[in-house]
Amino acid sequence: MSKILVLAEKPSVGKELARVLGCKKSDNGCIMGDKYIVTWALGHLVTLCDPEHYGEQYKTWSMDTLPMLPEKMDLEVIAQTSKQYSTVKKLLRSAEVTSIVIATDAGREGELVARWIIEKAGVHKPVKRLWISSQTDKAIKEGFAHLKDGKEYENLYRSAQARAEADWLVGLNVTRALTCKFNAQLSAGRVQTPTLAMIAAREKEIRSFTPKDYYTLNVDLGKLFATYKDSKNQSFFFDREKIEKIADKIRGKKFTLTSLQGTEKKTPPPALYDLTELQRDANKLYGFSPKQTLNIMQRLYEQHKALTYPRTDSRYLTDDIVPTLSDRLRAVSIGEYSMLVSEIFRAKRSISKSCVNNAKVSDHHAIIPTEQKVSLMDLNAEEKKIYHLVVKRFLTCFFPSYEYKKLRAEFSAEGESFYAAGREIISKGWKKVYEIEDEDLDENEQTLPSLKKGESYTCHNTLIKSHKTQPPARYTEATLLSAMENPSKFIQDKSMKEYIGGGLGTPATRADIIEKLFSSFYMEKQGSSIVPTSKGLQLIELVPPDLKEPLLTAEWEQKLDAISKGKQKKELFIRDIKGYADKLVKTVAASNAQYRHDNITRKACPECGKMMLEVNGKKGKMLVCQDRECGYRQNISRKTNARCPNCHKTMDMYGEGEKKLYVCACGFREKADNFHKKRKEQAGASKQDVRRYLQNQNRQDDHNDLFAAALEKAMKNKK
Repeated sequence: MSKILVLAEKPSVGKELARVLGCKKSDNGCIMGDKYIVTWALGHLVTLCDPEHYGEQYKTWSMDTLPMLPEKMDLEVIAQTSKQYSTVKKLLRSAEVTSIVIATDAGREGELVARWIIEKAGVHKPVKRLWISSQTDKAIKEGFAHLKDGKEYENLYRSAQARAEADWLVGLNVTRALTCKFNAQLSAGRVQTPTLAMIAAREKEIRSFTPKDYYTLNVDLGKLFATYKDSKNQSFFFDREKIEKIADKIRGKKFTLTSLQGTEKKTPPPALYDLTELQRDANKLYGFSPKQTLNIMQRLYEQHKALTYPRTDSRYLTDDIVPTLSDRLRAVSIGEYSMLVSEIFRAKRSISKSCVNNAKVSDHHAIIPTEQKVSLMDLNAEEKKIYHLVVKRFLTCFFPSYEYKKLRAEFSAEGESFYAAGREIISKGWKKVYEIEDEDLDENEQTLPSLKKGESYTCHNTLIKSHKTQPPARYTEATLLSAMENPSKFIQDKSMKEYIGGGLGTPATRADIIEKLFSSFYMEKQGSSIVPTSKGLQLIELVPPDLKEPLLTAEWEQKLDAISKGKQKKELFIRDIKGYADKLVKTVAASNAQYRHDNITRKACPECGKMMLEVNGKKGKMLVCQDRECGYRQNISRKTNARCPNCHKTMDMYGEGEKKLYVCACGFREKADNFHKKRKEQAGASKQDVRRYLQNQNRQDDHNDLFAAALEKAMKNKK
């Protein structure tokens, strides 16, 4: 009997597909059924060949062998996952299998994962495509009932191929050129380099910034505060003497309310989440890195089936999703959201028209909840935070605009002008979802009392506030994502700004780029701020100028999009990229610049004897050999989640084995063994006990007292 082979991207997804399709017989790397065989990749099983594949001369890094421009890019099996590839290859070639369903992630990279495997295996069987935005049973069944012809996605595959080959040609050639030219472990790429360039440019602004003192004058009128402004409507001044004279002039004097204006304002609900916006908010609110948020999203999508496909760049829905919204609302009608959902149904509210736009959705719509009800007890703390963010943003789209009246009162005294600003809430609208008042209040706004034009007020006191002009803030991971998404302000040529398109990279790749810049020691974190290292700043001075410009990657993404739509030939794009790679290598080779290690230590490398470099990795400090060919690394310290018993801040760990030592910035130091021993002695109930208690509390509220007693008994027994 002929069978259909279903190729998923990960084992977890494959097993879920198998369950829904009725496949029950587990075998080596697959699950079999009467009609389907489900197997999976482990991410990429196949990749582009390393340079060494194209000739012995490339085994040694040398400027003489550059540029590397293979006529045809070949594929090779990734050694670490070769066993699973062999399984998939055998199934693909099996006479029993007559057709293939690609069920990898519905996107450019997912298409590449599957197509490379099929191409490497040399299989030419009919291909269908599963294209779904959620992993619920309903979505899977509907997806298999309406499979797409694989030919519809061949252009998407060509686009993915073009991206991978172009990154290979530019990235490997420039990385080898820089490394050989300056004898240091340096790398560059069409996304990571302009991203680093933005961070370096910001640092240059900060270092060259000279702060200036400026002043504001506030007056206490009893019921409210007013701020001085001059004839030009300016309310801050660099001349303190001038401000002091005005303060003396109006102190104790009568103020007359000369004008009272109220302007009604409306703020519509925010747009739904795409991946980048969600990563920004998660970083601002919880300190999650973009990579961390993406990983959490993947679990909520694949394992819990709570949210739709995460790697989307759209903040809109399509018309066909609208009929499913009632089921999605019912699915999230739990806990704190029950009353909100009831209000939506009771008022017969439909989703805001601004949230639905077919033209602004390409492969996937915005991130929203699925129709499947979720047990919050099954989510860990991180997953709950992300889930709540998405649910709240989804619910806001069913509520009206936030309405308020913006008030501005104008006063005069002794020929001088003052103002007071405030607002009056008319309707909370969508802000009801967030249970907040006014998080977007201007810093000079206040709650104003009832006022009447012509009334007089006495100045009880004056307050001159000193301020300093501030340099631009360093990037956080949240603001860096924003800059990567919209880097148009970094393009000098105004006529080219319109071509910036989708920004640096894609929503799916930006998190990895940021992580790579950290792991390559081009930048480091100081608190929540991102600071370029000396290595990063030097690299930006060494790379060819046009590789630093955001325009390059934006142009690439536009061309890749054109390839995916059949509007441009992949071959022409790659031809241009080869010419560009050749140009970059020649630019590096002709450079007269120098690279110096300014983080060198007095500790010799145990492998080659050269002095080691001290670098700050994202997870702690380490020593790295300065000789790129040696590559020796040694950890000095690593960040931990352990809390200092004195100041309760997280501590670093130094040393290895029995010499492991917890060290806190406050001065606390203690051997790890002693620290853990004390914590164990001081512990009451275990985490398992507490978890069982909390789970039972959520499931069976009526039995809380009984279980609490049992827990208390367990805690006593442990003491």
